[in-house]
Amino acid sequence: MSNRTPVKKVPIHLQSAQSRLFLKGGKIVNDDQTFYADVYIEDGIIKQLGQNLVIPGGARTIDAKGKLIIPGGIDPHTHMQLPFMGTTAADDFYSGTKAALAGGTTMIIDFVVDQKGVSLLDAYEKWRGWADAKVCCDYALHVGVTWWSDQVAKEMEILCKEKGVNSFKVFMAYKDIFMLPDDDMYDVFRKCSELGAVSMVHAENGHLIDIKSKELVSQGITGPEAHEMCRPEEVEAEATQRAITIANQANAPLYIVHVMSKSAGEVVANERRKGKVVFGEALAAGLGTDGTHYWNKCWRHAAGHVMGPPLRPDPSTPGYLMDLLANNDLSVSATDNCTFNADQKAIGKDDFRSIPNGVNGVEDRMSIIWEKGVRSGKMDPCRFVAVTSTNAAKIFNLYPKKGRVAVGSDADIVIWDPNEKRTISAKTHHQAVDFNIFEGMTVHGVPLYVITNGQVVLDEGQLKVTQGLGRFIETPCNSEYVYSKIRTREQMCQPQRVEREDYTGPVIEVMHEVLANKVQSANPITPNSPESFHNRSKVDGVRNMQESSFSLSGAQFDDDKPRRGHTRVANPPGGRSTGLW
Repeated sequence: MSNRTPVKKVPIHLQSAQSRLFLKGGKIVNDDQTFYADVYIEDGIIKQLGQNLVIPGGARTIDAKGKLIIPGGIDPHTHMQLPFMGTTAADDFYSGTKAALAGGTTMIIDFVVDQKGVSLLDAYEKWRGWADAKVCCDYALHVGVTWWSDQVAKEMEILCKEKGVNSFKVFMAYKDIFMLPDDDMYDVFRKCSELGAVSMVHAENGHLIDIKSKELVSQGITGPEAHEMCRPEEVEAEATQRAITIANQANAPLYIVHVMSKSAGEVVANERRKGKVVFGEALAAGLGTDGTHYWNKCWRHAAGHVMGPPLRPDPSTPGYLMDLLANNDLSVSATDNCTFNADQKAIGKDDFRSIPNGVNGVEDRMSIIWEKGVRSGKMDPCRFVAVTSTNAAKIFNLYPKKGRVAVGSDADIVIWDPNEKRTISAKTHHQAVDFNIFEGMTVHGVPLYVITNGQVVLDEGQLKVTQGLGRFIETPCNSEYVYSKIRTREQMCQPQRVEREDYTGPVIEVMHEVLANKVQSANPITPNSPESFHNRSKVDGVRNMQESSFSLSGAQFDDDKPRRGHTRVANPPGGRSTGLW
């Protein structure tokens, strides 16, 4: 007698639609290789990969001939439904993840960012409550650390060990809102290193931004152009260098979110070449457009591009950042997707400091990078897969479940047409926002089919999604990709004291007496009393000509002596300076 549980019979057409897919004739592209193979998917997992596969009946066959089969995109930087600057982002977890799938992204990692003083655990639960019922694709969470205390340190540990979080972000900008001082930032990085988590940073000098923004307003410059003026490249580059230095001293890996300028990119590239464990993130916005839009005569157009750090007005910046991304100086592409409609941006119509910061990108990222990176000849398709999916999966410890087309990996797959083209527009995109920073741009590289967890959600251009289809994905700590060098350095580079014999020679006593009596001068070079400045005794009450009478206090040693009357000298020493010679 069999002990097996009876299998519920499901009609073949439902099996086909729900759990079995056969992708035939396509070219597999992973971050390290390309090859031709068929793919069989069942129950959301890639079960077989190769030629002449023997597959069960009832599978739906999708013809991928002439197309690329790539891992679904992973966007590691989004802000869906974020309460920020007096309003809430236009795209929530439904419209935002729906748009992501339309563009070929099958997973996002969103940021939990709450106010100072709010429990990290409470904030995490709030974001889970918003997301779980709405997401159309898989998602994970980073957590922002906007304040520091023993409680925060304990909650970071709970988040890592019990809640599936392995990354924490600090802000060097947004003074008095999110910004942490350097010493607290060091403590956060040390805690991340202890836990095996990824430390992340928004790198801009918040103090300088605050000062410069006030100066601009006082000068009557209140439009969107001032947003870039108060936070120029060097403000980003300085903070980037400082963050890397602090993280290195804490022996923590560092992920720099949204590298937006040439100079900040150079800092990351130089430090990586020196062996620092640092990863730089480029944004679709920074790769696809520039900051000249801040000077547009249309206020709405200019404000629609306001984000932090800002887009740079140097038009060569996007190409330069793409070069860094293509050559592994920058590691990952993302979007910082945080959208606001016209009436929301208008909060800052009279003061640029009140314009909600954020732009779109989650739907267009993959096509922008294909157009500007692959089609331009700067990167090959393998590097495209690395920067849009695989590297993020490795950094946040999701690989190879995510970020790879391989047996055993999640069936998050895109069938990509490298030659198909489309024109980007707010009129046709799937996001809830009424503006698109890439408006009118024609891009090559379009997803024909998008498969998430084994289900086809984009089918020949038709988007078919369901709220709650996505899952929360835990991100374990101690990613080998991130921590292999860190752990080795912990073992090999510990500070060592020098063993030596105790010093037994003489020790000067004067300083000890001064310190003991607490009478040390405020200026250790010049004593408090002018009399103590003189080392030689006076001779018969007359000034010693071998000693200076200068004193920083302005006093002279013979100020209390009576003065001799003035003597008129007819011929001074050396003779008269006038007369006939």
